[in-house]
Amino acid sequence: MRVASKWTGGLVLLAMPLSGAIAGQQSNYGDPVIVVEGALPDPSTMVKGPEVKGTIIARTGEKVKVKTADGSSTIIAITDATKIKTSSGLFGGRSKLGSDALLNGLPVTVKTLQWEGGLVASQISFRNGDFKTANMIRNGTAQQFEEAAAATEALRGRMGDIDQYNIKGVTNVYFDTGKAALSPGAKADLCSVASQAEATDNALLLVVGYTDSVGSEEYNQTLSEKRASSVINYLQQQCRWKPYRMLTPTGMSEADPAADNDTPEGKAQNRRVAVNILVSKSVDGF
Repeated sequence: MRVASKWTGGLVLLAMPLSGAIAGQQSNYGDPVIVVEGALPDPSTMVKGPEVKGTIIARTGEKVKVKTADGSSTIIAITDATKIKTSSGLFGGRSKLGSDALLNGLPVTVKTLQWEGGLVASQISFRNGDFKTANMIRNGTAQQFEEAAAATEALRGRMGDIDQYNIKGVTNVYFDTGKAALSPGAKADLCSVASQAEATDNALLLVVGYTDSVGSEEYNQTLSEKRASSVINYLQQQCRWKPYRMLTPTGMSEADPAADNDTPEGKAQNRRVAVNILVSKSVDGF
């Protein structure tokens, strides 16, 4: 039997024959599509799986897709035995989840069980504050999203309208050659930036990734975007920076070098992500 249901920007297909597996696909519109085939076995017959920490980027009533800090994605099924745990209470059973519990953009920690078709959630936990934020993003008010919407439009021309903002501070974090993984020092710097921005009225964060001159233009464009994505994920998941206060990230490849690419020292300075604290001139000083 196949059941088709509408999803924002795409289509979700649920196929349920007698046996099968869990798989992730991509829709023609770029939105995540999850296809689940097969009935789930009794959780008591499964073995313990890995703990998955990340952010929900896609969901249906019976499964979620979680993106981790390294950029990978994992599809996890939900059963009647799955427990949803928040910082202030425990809600058991899928019947109490619905579409309002596991929201896109919600940072979660998932304890899993393994079976031949993939992973099944035994417990999903998250913070109350994160749920409120994800719910606010989903349902948002005009005031909460006015700045974010304006910021996204401003960045469509790759920072062409950056003069609409006052820059309150810039912090660079650096990367090894060809890598997008954050160092311990970079992680500490990012949470320091988030704290600084939190203390600044109406602050937004703009994340821009760069590379040195090693590699092709296409490779460096992708690498600069991966570096920006690593920073975004860490700021949101570990430093608790709210997604609605984040401007659309940008990868700038080899553009705007901070130093000369002819020396190893200069290349090291160019392998960076710049985290800018911005305040729209229209609200600066409110």
